[in-house]
Formats: sequence, structure tokens, C-alpha cells
Amino acid sequence: MKNRVVEISTDGHHLSKLRGFMVVSSQNGDSKIPLDDIGVVLVSGRGATYTNSLLTALAQRCVPLVICSENFMPVAWIWPIEGHHIQAHHIRAQIESSKPICKQIWRDIVRAKITQQAAVVESIRGTGKALQLQAKRVRSGDPENVESQVARKYWPILFGTTFRRRRSAGQINGLLNYGYAILRSASARAVVASGLHPSIGVHHSNRYDSLQLADDLMEPFRPMVDATVYSIVRNGKTELDSEAKRTLAQILNLDMQTSFGTTPVATCVLRLAQSVAHSFVSKTVDLELPYKATPLETWPPHEQPSPIGLSNDVDSHDV
Repeated sequence: MKNRVVEISTDGHHLSKLRGFMVVSSQNGDSKIPLDDIGVVLVSGRGATYTNSLLTALAQRCVPLVICSENFMPVAWIWPIEGHHIQAHHIRAQIESSKPICKQIWRDIVRAKITQQAAVVESIRGTGKALQLQAKRVRSGDPENVESQVARKYWPILFGTTFRRRRSAGQINGLLNYGYAILRSASARAVVASGLHPSIGVHHSNRYDSLQLADDLMEPFRPMVDATVYSIVRNGKTELDSEAKRTLAQILNLDMQTSFGTTPVATCVLRLAQSVAHSFVSKTVDLELPYKATPLETWPPHEQPSPIGLSNDVDSHDV
């Protein structure tokens, strides 16, 4: 399964379906992208139009269409009503899942997230063991909010003591927003493909958040975005230009260590969602979580990124 990120970031594009392809049309001509290769479609350009047949084809493949604001924060999504052959069974088990089960799932997710954060810090500073010890403190439901305590130590290590994580800010925050949008899309896709409902979370409970479960399940993979942004910033860039977008789009294909061996992020997210569905049904928590990220020095974003064309992992229609 490929995970090409198709981004429509300038005005006046028309998206349609032609046989097994998505066609992106503009004044500069047409581009064809195999539908089966697409993982996410991000749209931030104004005036974009779509055919119903394309939206149907994307939904049938569980490919989310994400409409973003100018700061690349998702404001609307289109996902399929039916994404799995036993969806009703899984959603019923999800709704009926007990609080202890949800709290145990959240405990394991937070532990995994802190483990990944520690791996990133270890690659950058060689001092990740102190954070790793914090993962052992996380209890069911994380009542002591260890996740937040770790974050206060984690962000200054990556981006300095003056950095503040604000979703509405630009520069480094804008890079993070863009990477998280891609990751959130993959998480939503995995949730639907596993026969679960994305708006019924195990921890996130904002009534205005229609992707609560997707937001829960993306947490262990956020450090992959953070480390990629760190790699971009250390190369002297803080603006979300085309080259930065292409580097961030590689996130879904970065490797993590799992019980199945070295596995791309997109597959790890899907396996986590499937294991959560099984936990709801069996009433026993047994999550498939990655052990740790591949060391930072081996990641492609660590070096100066080179341009990527339409045949690779991102299609950016911004000219």
C-alpha cells in the first residue's frame, strides 16, 4: 500500500475521476494520479471543485479528503459511512466499551508516545533515558497527567526554551501543524478502515471534535513529526515552503520498529487501530504499538532534503 499525499494548495483546481485515476486539472494542464496510490488528499486552495464520482471513489478506498484553512489546520473532512465489513459490530463494541478498558488503552498510548519522545531526545541529545523513565509512571487513564509533564521538558530540548506550542502560530508551529494534519488524516483513515467510528474517543472528548479516536491514536506517532520538523529547522528553515511540505509528506513512510520488524508509520497506525478494535470486542487490552522510531540519523529528513516529483510520495499542486 502506497501513501501518496496529494496537496491542492493554490486556487482554481478541478478534481475528477477518470477510470482508476484522480485527475487534477488547472490552467497549466492535467495531472493523473492512481487512486490506489493515494493516502490523503489535502485541499487548502480556494475555488477547488470536485466531481461526485471522485468523492465516491475516494470514500470507497477509505481515503480522507481534508479541507484545510490557511494555516493548514483541518476544518472539514469527508470519510466513508461504511469502511469495514463488520463495522456495526465494532462500533457497537466501541460504544459499549467500559471506562476501565478506555483508560487502559489511553495508558498504553501515552506510554508509547513518551517512549517515542525519549527516542527522539536520545537521537538529538543522547539524554533520552530520563524521559523514558517517565513512561513507567503512567497509570490507567494517566490521572497524574504525566503526558503534559513530559511535554514541558520535551519541547525546549527540540526547539529551545522560548518555544511555545501554539496551533495558531506560524513558523515552527506551522510546520508541526502541517505534519500533524497528514498524520491525523492517516489515523482517521485507519480508524474507518478498522470498522470504528472516529468521533468516539477513548480520551479526547471535545464535543466539537469529530475525530476524537483519530486524535487518540495518532499520539504515539506525533514524535515522528516533531523529529522531522527538528531536522528541517536545524537545516536553517522555519517556513512551510514546498520543499518542507515534501519532506513532511514522507512521514507516513518513515520506519518504526515493531513486533513485525521494521514497519512504515502508515502501517503502524493501521495495526494500532485494528488492535484497538479487537480490544473493544474482546474486552481485553492488547495494543499493537511500535517499540521505537528508527534512529534519527538514519532518517531521510535529517539531511538536506532534495526535491521530490510527482512519482514519489507527495503531489503538490501549488503552481
